[in-house]
Amino acid sequence: MKLAEALLLRSEYNNKIESLQERIKANVKVQEGDAPFEDPQALAEELFAVYESLYALIKKINLRNGATTLSSGVILSEALINREALIAKRRFIESVVEEATQRDYRSRSSEIKTKVVLSVKELQKQIDTLSKSFRELDTQIQSANWTTDLE
Repeated sequence: MKLAEALLLRSEYNNKIESLQERIKANVKVQEGDAPFEDPQALAEELFAVYESLYALIKKINLRNGATTLSSGVILSEALINREALIAKRRFIESVVEEATQRDYRSRSSEIKTKVVLSVKELQKQIDTLSKSFRELDTQIQSANWTTDLE
């Protein structure tokens, strides 16, 4: 199994867990005299089994991520952290640009005027640079995911 396949399986496990949790909640209480549509105890046992499978898979993924080196020489687990940092920085700058570009509407000329104190143009350049760095790093990560065996 390739690392990318394991990541897809991890996502499936997470979806299954969410589904089982909702099904348990929907069947844990019934009106007196009625029976639940599904046995919540059996669902809980299935949920715990999926949790165990998920945790075992995550351990394998994490071990492989720490042992895999990208073409750039960066360890995959470090690259994943770097990718998240790029996303966080870009989102923050995008929120600043959004705030800076919102129009202030004044109903009277006596209301306080506001001005933008940062260069939106420079912020956009930073977003573009971060986006490019993200794409390049993500391409390396995806390549490693599809070429690296999990075991």
